Amino acid sequence: MFQSGESAVGNHTTSSEDIAADIANWLIGEGRLFGDGLKVVEGLAARLVASGVPLSRMRINHQLANPLIVGWSTVWTTDGASENAIPASILKTSAWHGSPFQYVVQNRATFRRRLDSLHPVDDHSVLHEMADAGGADFFAMALSFSDGSTQGASFVTKDPRGFSDRDLEILGSLRDPIAAAMEPCAQRRSMRSLLATYLGRGPAKEVAEGAIRRGDLVHMDAVVMFSDLRGFTAKSAYWSEAELIEAVNDYFEIVAEAVHARDGDILKFLGDGVLSVFPVSGVKNQEERCTGAAETAIEIRANLHALNERRQSEGKHPLETGTGIHIGQVTYGNVGSRDRLDFTVIGPAVNLASRVQDLCKVTGDSVLATRAVADLVPSLFRSTGMHTIRGLDQDVETFALI
Repeated sequence: MFQSGESAVGNHTTSSEDIAADIANWLIGEGRLFGDGLKVVEGLAARLVASGVPLSRMRINHQLANPLIVGWSTVWTTDGASENAIPASILKTSAWHGSPFQYVVQNRATFRRRLDSLHPVDDHSVLHEMADAGGADFFAMALSFSDGSTQGASFVTKDPRGFSDRDLEILGSLRDPIAAAMEPCAQRRSMRSLLATYLGRGPAKEVAEGAIRRGDLVHMDAVVMFSDLRGFTAKSAYWSEAELIEAVNDYFEIVAEAVHARDGDILKFLGDGVLSVFPVSGVKNQEERCTGAAETAIEIRANLHALNERRQSEGKHPLETGTGIHIGQVTYGNVGSRDRLDFTVIGPAVNLASRVQDLCKVTGDSVLATRAVADLVPSLFRSTGMHTIRGLDQDVETFALI
């Protein structure tokens, strides 16, 4: 028999203090250097289970410096580990209010609850979900980061005996080492998510990997799509600020969802316009990317129609758009002054996509593409004739979506 606070590891008896010390050393040493929250959590779970802690599920949350995503969750179960973004909207729901995580974060405290004796109303739905999944005991604790923020970690066991005093002693003593290992991961995640929010996923990856100097430029082929709200300048003269912001955000959301669904990048929100790119990786990829851009434009048009139906039912003016699509070489990277940089795409291909978008006002079409695009996917486009484009010596033939 083992004495309280001791565990059998290998052929010798190890105290809970020694177990916690070994795991703590791993967390602040090798684990901290991973820089990957998923690997840290997987390694921590393996060591806890090996030490005799009857762990069935572990979740560690950390906040993100991001206006759209409030945090990131890393979850380990006996079936594997996964990571998930936590949208900012969750803070307004019952999933957060009254939850164990809200309690430990706001009070910087611990929370323990047996799951086999829950009250049907008084206990939070999260606890009932854990119980329905076979959980017997739940323990959560606050983690303190060096920036003053408080995060949360929770542990569940399916063992009917629940967590022993020894188990809770080990988990509680790992509070600071877990925070030390997870904080670099959280900082890296915050940086990447913030870059992606303001720069787009592709540029964010480039910047995170070191493309941070002025003049760090790459030449590449890409499908460029420029979308713009029609008549928005005139509307802004008599619409309220709230109406303008609502309309622009609704439109941007439609465009962003369609672009990201086809692995494109939103590079710029330019007033009431959106600049997107679909990088081309090779000759065989050109047709696929042009098709994807055309399908993006079709989805934007369909979703805008649905949005306008809702707006008209609410007594609001409909929104109209114009979209220009072109494929060509662009220059991609950092431009700007010595103290202010912008990660963007520039070049004749970008200018032409913008000018073709302007021609939508002339032809009356909502989507126009150049011959370079239409030749790659001829079944999707019809010619609208030759047109003079400001800044170009020769007329350009444009094509509308069929």
